[in-house]
Amino acid sequence: MRLTIFDPENWREIGATLARNKTRTFLTAFGIFWGTAMLAMLWGGAHGFEGIMRRNFAGIATNLGGVFPNSRSMSYKGFNKGSYWNLTFSDAEAMVRVALAIEYSSEVINRWGTGAYGTKSKAASVLGVGAQYSKIMEPLLDSGRFINSADVAAGRKVVVLGRNRAADLFGTEDPVGKYLSVGGVYFRCIGVAGQISEGSIGGRIDDSYIIPSTTMRQAYNTGDRISFFVYTAPAGHTPKENQEAMRRVLASKHTIHPDDKNAVGFMDISEMFNVIDNLFLGLAILAAFIGASSLLSGVIGVGNIMWIIVKERTHEFGVRRAIGAKPSDITVQVLSESILLTLVAGTAGVTFATVVLGAADHLTMHPLLGKAGFELPFGTAVAIVLLFFVLGSAAGTLPAVKAMRIKPIEAIRDK
Repeated sequence: MRLTIFDPENWREIGATLARNKTRTFLTAFGIFWGTAMLAMLWGGAHGFEGIMRRNFAGIATNLGGVFPNSRSMSYKGFNKGSYWNLTFSDAEAMVRVALAIEYSSEVINRWGTGAYGTKSKAASVLGVGAQYSKIMEPLLDSGRFINSADVAAGRKVVVLGRNRAADLFGTEDPVGKYLSVGGVYFRCIGVAGQISEGSIGGRIDDSYIIPSTTMRQAYNTGDRISFFVYTAPAGHTPKENQEAMRRVLASKHTIHPDDKNAVGFMDISEMFNVIDNLFLGLAILAAFIGASSLLSGVIGVGNIMWIIVKERTHEFGVRRAIGAKPSDITVQVLSESILLTLVAGTAGVTFATVVLGAADHLTMHPLLGKAGFELPFGTAVAIVLLFFVLGSAAGTLPAVKAMRIKPIEAIRDK
C-alpha cells in the first residue's frame, strides 16, 4: 500500500518511531521550540521596549524646537566676549515672521514663586506661557481648562495648578474657581493639570503654577524679557530649517557677531527622536539576528536527527522497498517526521513566547498610556511558524533523498 502525507497509518508509525527515542526526540523538539520562542520574544520584546522608551516623551511634540540666549563667544561692536543678552517678546514675534517652518509657538517665562491658600503654602516654579503652549506640551487636565488665547490677550490673572501643587494647597478640595496667592499676587484657579511624560519644558506641569505670559509680565514687572521660545515645525519639516533665519534676526537685534554660533542656543527634539529611531532599528536588527541564529540551530537539529533516523532505519527501508514500497513512499515518511517535529515544536514555541509577551505587557501597562507593545501580532506568529516549517522541511529533504536512494539488497544486508 502506498503511503501519502495524509495517510493516518503513516502518522501513527511516525509517532511510534519518535516515541522509541524519547530523549533524542525531546532534545531536538526543544531546540526547535526554543529557536521559535527566542525569535518571537526578541521581536515582540524589541517593540515593547521601544514603547516604554517613547512613553517618556508622550505629550511632547516630536518636532519641537527651542531658542534660548547664551553668552557671546566673540566680541562685537562694544560687546565683550562672555557678555549676555536677553530674549524678548518682540524677538519671539520677529522669529515667527521670518521663520519658514513654524506651526505652533509659545514664549515661556520661568521664575520661582510661593503659592498660598489659607494656611498652606508651597514654593515652586511659576511658568508664564503663550496661548499655543498646550499644542506643544500637551497637558492632562484633571479639572477645569488650560490657558487660552483670550487669557493671554487680556492678561487675565488666572492660574492652572499642577496636580501636585493643587494637592499641596487644597488637598482633596477642587480648587477651580477659587483664589490663591502666587508670589504675592492673587489669581483665580481655572484648572488642574498634569503631564504624561517625564520630559518637561521649563518645568513639569505637575509641579508648577502656570499663568499667561502677558500676566507674568504685568504682575511681576518682568519687562519684555522671556526665558526661551519654543515652537513646532509642521509635518514634512524639521525645527532645524528655521535656525539660520532665527539666528540672523536675533543677531541683528542684539548686536551679535554674524559668525558667533554660541550666542544663540537652539534645541531640536526631532534629532533626539531620530537617534531613538535608529537605536531601535539597530535593536530590531540585533533581535532578528539572534533569533535567526536560534532558529538556525533548531533547523540544524532537525537535519541531524533525520540523518540519524535514516541511518538507523536503513535495514527497515530496504525491507519496505523489497516488498513493493516506492521511493516516494520512503521520502514521504522521512519528510513527515521532519514536518511533525517542526510544526508541533514551532507552534509550542510561538505560543510560549506569546504568553510571556502578554505577561510582560500586562506588568508594564500604564494607567493612561495603556500597553507598551510587548506583543506578537498574529500574522508575525504565523510567519515564524511557516518559516520554521519551510526550513525544517528543507532540513529533512536531504536525508529523505538519501533514504529514497537506498537499494533494497544493500539495505537488507546492512547491520
